[in-house]
Amino acid sequence: MRKFFYLVFIALFFALCISQPPEPQHSNIGWFNLTEILNTTPVDDTGYPISEGHPERIVSLAPSNTEILFAIGAGDRVVGVTDYCNYPPIVLDKKENGEIVSVGGYSTINVEKVLALKPDLVVASYGNGLETIETLRKFGINVIAFDPKTIQDVMKDIVLIGRATGNYDNATKVVGEMIEKIEAAREKVKNKPKVKVAHLLWHDPIWVSGKNTFIDEVITLANGENVFSFDGWRVVSIEDLIAANPDVILVSSGTGMGGGKDIVYEWVTSDERLKSIKAIENGKVFIVDADIINRPSYRLADALEIVAELIHS
Repeated sequence: MRKFFYLVFIALFFALCISQPPEPQHSNIGWFNLTEILNTTPVDDTGYPISEGHPERIVSLAPSNTEILFAIGAGDRVVGVTDYCNYPPIVLDKKENGEIVSVGGYSTINVEKVLALKPDLVVASYGNGLETIETLRKFGINVIAFDPKTIQDVMKDIVLIGRATGNYDNATKVVGEMIEKIEAAREKVKNKPKVKVAHLLWHDPIWVSGKNTFIDEVITLANGENVFSFDGWRVVSIEDLIAANPDVILVSSGTGMGGGKDIVYEWVTSDERLKSIKAIENGKVFIVDADIINRPSYRLADALEIVAELIHS
């Protein structure tokens, strides 16, 4: 049963979540195309149009969406979230006192609970399942859904959520703060030697982050090089991990979703088969808060600051 739970988590994670903006003075800021971010086409990742509005009752179906909604100032209108939504801390307080209702797990959304909340807007993720998204739309609910692959995608989604909630100005401010943090972190490590890095989400089987993922981008921006060159998140063998021989291994905290014992870390640092890997030999295995690095939220800027410091320590 325990093993089944963690396999379900991995599946859920990877299934994993208008007014005209002013013309920016600069089309690019460092790594990012600001013009493209601010002028992103107002449709979600299912092609569903996003219109400007000010919904009074919002339901979030992913922890990343919940973080964004509260960061841009729409948190006081959130009436429903998932079981896994735990940030900012006020979300847990509101759950406890009944101001916010839990509508199920990430891929196990209770449609009836969502409908009972009579939302004006539902902010969903591909991980909820397209069937769930379309079912809610058939009931006349305004549902916008996202599936960001890069940090710039996350920034675009923040802007779009800002449009949909009437918090566009706050959303652009959050994006600006992200860019500022990211560029400052890049500047600190730009002259450091490049480090070969592996990021592990789970160990049984071994799930790692490959290219064209926002986690790979965090590694790259931190002046690291992902040792796995395939696209997306994938299972690798223990022989693959040994052959990749990373200088640094990053592991997600707790059970891969935060909380509890740091299971992946304990496995990596105790399995005798891995002792020849440079990261193990040199004590370069580091735990990163799973909620910060695994969620496509504005806190990826914080993840970059953490990763940049760790891999060059």
